[in-house]
Amino acid sequence: MRIENHPVLDFERGEKISFFFNDQLVEAYESETIAAALHAAGVRKLGESSEMHRPRGLFCAIGNCSSCFMIVDGQPNMRVCVIKVKQGMCVEEQKGKGVLKP
Repeated sequence: MRIENHPVLDFERGEKISFFFNDQLVEAYESETIAAALHAAGVRKLGESSEMHRPRGLFCAIGNCSSCFMIVDGQPNMRVCVIKVKQGMCVEEQKGKGVLKP
């Protein structure tokens, strides 16, 4: 599900790296956002609504909404649509409003 070639846009792909999503290894490229890498890996559910627990997916892709909140390296409420992947980072699906770990 990753766009390899585009007739108008050029993609500057960095080196292939890997990170962890819910304790599973996911491959990505250095220049991608976490959401783009997860989408390319087939992940469509990025979380769930805090009250009704309905699945949430990528919505705005520019950091304005709260549909892509996830826990990134222990920090909750991170918008993964605008955060670039890094080698070895740990990303977890967030349930509810998110709580900082002690």
